[in-house]
Amino acid sequence: MQVTIHNAKTNLSKLIEAAKAGEEVVIAKGKTPVARIVAIPQNKFTIGLLKGKVTGDGPDFFEPMSEDELALWEGKA
Repeated sequence: MQVTIHNAKTNLSKLIEAAKAGEEVVIAKGKTPVARIVAIPQNKFTIGLLKGKVTGDGPDFFEPMSEDELALWEGKA
């Protein structure tokens, strides 16, 4: 779909919805294309995505670090 700048200003919300639906929307000055409205992919965050896939015990963050780990953490190693 190609629309003029005036039409784009008037119908911006509709053009954005068309782009989100996968339609190519080109804005033209006269008959010369100058811009394109492109939808940005929306990534959906899923809670529990790795549930049942990760096995074993995780680190115990409340246990003191060994001297070697502490030296690495502090940049002394």
